[in-house]
Amino acid sequence: MAIRNLRYDGDEILRKKSKEIEKIDEKIIELAQDMMDTMHKWNGLGLSAVQVGVLKRLVVMDMYEEGEQYILINPVIIKEKGTQECDEGCLSFPNQYGKVDRPLEVIVEALDINGKKVRIKAKGLLAECISHELDHLEGILFTDKVKPGTLEVVNPENQKAGEKNQ
Repeated sequence: MAIRNLRYDGDEILRKKSKEIEKIDEKIIELAQDMMDTMHKWNGLGLSAVQVGVLKRLVVMDMYEEGEQYILINPVIIKEKGTQECDEGCLSFPNQYGKVDRPLEVIVEALDINGKKVRIKAKGLLAECISHELDHLEGILFTDKVKPGTLEVVNPENQKAGEKNQ
């Protein structure tokens, strides 16, 4: 397992659509593990493969307080319900935060790391995280959805210790 280099604001790969994963092989398993390690290193809640420069439909998430970790391959949101206003950040946009409207609830279908089809019913923070990460797979960034006048750049010294990013 290794820490991968993150791609940042201005990198054109972040605007590209990711491709479906045809086969879950050792390379994909290693990529997922590396992504989880990379996300943890930078205190993220979620990370998409495109954020480490790989145009594959793969996301990892860790809901630290709930103790749940997710590896989703070829994820698709099949249902959305309600709206919630979220304070979001992104590992590809360090120290930038803004208010974004996201679904309050989602149902997502994907494959897990073993190739088994999974269906997740998510609410609140997990629904926000899923929506954010799946946007990355389409080349959509949280800054595209930030409510006007709410994008802030925070000095890292002023950020609360242990605060999580998406």
